[in-house]
Amino acid sequence: MKITEYINQAEKPLFSFEILPPLKGQSLNDLLVGIEPLMEFKPPFVDVTYHREEFIYKKHPNGLLEKVSTKKRPGTVGICAALMNRFQVEAVPHLLCGGFTKEETENALIDLNFIGVQNVLALRGDAPKNEGKFVPEPNGHEYTTTLVEQIIGMNHGKYLHEETETSFHTDFCVGVAGYPEKHFEAPSMKFDLKFLKEKVEAGAEYIVTQMFFDNEKYFDFVKKVKAAGIDVPIIPGLKPITTLGQITMLPRTFFLDLPDDLLDELIKCKTNADVKQVGIEWAIKQSKELIANGAPVLHYYTMSKADATYKIAKEVF
Repeated sequence: MKITEYINQAEKPLFSFEILPPLKGQSLNDLLVGIEPLMEFKPPFVDVTYHREEFIYKKHPNGLLEKVSTKKRPGTVGICAALMNRFQVEAVPHLLCGGFTKEETENALIDLNFIGVQNVLALRGDAPKNEGKFVPEPNGHEYTTTLVEQIIGMNHGKYLHEETETSFHTDFCVGVAGYPEKHFEAPSMKFDLKFLKEKVEAGAEYIVTQMFFDNEKYFDFVKKVKAAGIDVPIIPGLKPITTLGQITMLPRTFFLDLPDDLLDELIKCKTNADVKQVGIEWAIKQSKELIANGAPVLHYYTMSKADATYKIAKEVF
């Protein structure tokens, strides 16, 4: 079933979460066993991130460096199949512009359709760590809008190298990302919303937000999205802070602010356990307020670790 159908049919706010594929060489079963406790809260869907190819530089005895391709987290399509088979939930794979050609995207969509996936989240993706800015692959997508157009085109039987429509139509529901505190590359929120509207007009049916820690940022974002003429469900993305390092890492990496009330509590913490407790309590407070104000789904970024999210969901759902 499609994400939008779950939302429209729901009698109360829904619970969902995102996982990362295991690192190359690690066990898929360990991941599945680890997230199994979260199934108690009956998530209708689980997001599975996709990771572009990365490169390392291998030094040879003669001193020359060789650029070697590596993919640290393979397996998104297989993980989707495993999730659907083991837990009977909808798997929502992420599809990226970065690192993929249009042909690779088409092939991935065909594979996903074959295993019964009906929902995808279309994202531009970040630049590789060793590159200063995002650069699309040759014959790849530079913007999420054209990625959405390709997916919707396949829903209408349009393929890259077919001169006419084919009889094989996919039926994907497409989600896209939204940024309550503005995408870091956008010069203004108004400019950011312009491109968000283009993604929806291209066929996106729901929005999942970047994580945030101040609910007022989400409420204000929802008002601005509606005022811009965008009328699709807006799912808030949440993540509890669980380590001392995240206090500075999350704002630096995701270009977001931490509320003063939260920071006042975090700076009192001496250990990761202290931080984790504060983060869980803050996320519970956030979650309850979001539900009280009509959020259709609460979507948690778990980093494939269930314990903190489980404690939050136990209090909220």
